[in-house]
Amino acid sequence: MLLKLNEVTSYYGKTPILKDVDLDVPKGSCVCVLGRNGVGKTTLVRTIMGLVDRMTGTISLAGEDLTDRRTDERAKQGIGYIPQGRQILGKFTVRENILLGGFARKSGGGDIPERCLELFPYLRENLGRRAGLLSGGQQQQLAIARALAVEPQILLLDEPTEGIQPNIVAEIGETLRMLNKDLGITMILTEQHIKVARKLGDLFVMMDNGRVVEQGPISELTDDVVHRHMTV
Repeated sequence: MLLKLNEVTSYYGKTPILKDVDLDVPKGSCVCVLGRNGVGKTTLVRTIMGLVDRMTGTISLAGEDLTDRRTDERAKQGIGYIPQGRQILGKFTVRENILLGGFARKSGGGDIPERCLELFPYLRENLGRRAGLLSGGQQQQLAIARALAVEPQILLLDEPTEGIQPNIVAEIGETLRMLNKDLGITMILTEQHIKVARKLGDLFVMMDNGRVVEQGPISELTDDVVHRHMTV
């Protein structure tokens, strides 16, 4: 098992958001985390990345205990993170944004891995362009490239298709499928689009009120499960 969470509870301030979460992520898999807004999906990936105020329980990656590691140390162990809203640095160039990701890899920064540019020809052609001038879809490409510069074992993607026009959603989805299936990068992605989850996922995790309420193979993500836990 590549990533394991055991009885993880995490807090913002004194308030528990995740509650006793157990999660096993097999190497090479794509795990889709689903649920209504506000149920803890974002907090789950932030907890794995070490971005919450406090947590109890344990987190391990490839058998190595990450529970007490800082965020930068987790990145150097091979966790790439693409946050909700992308959070690219608009005043920095495309090149500078990608290089920032590279500083978190074990071998150090200073260059852009060729893989980042092979995947996204637009970025290669616009390395000197200010990132704030890119469209939403182009910024998501940049956020993925920045995370790949870490040379990750696992990618955490928080709502990767949010706010992106439908034709670009398909393009981003195909890129993620290729990273997972062809290059073998393990993924956890939070997602509202059931169609995207069913296309990309091997496993699903359904959350409600900070807890995992159902999980299993993506084939078991039936319309009934979706209706029960995602219909408002």
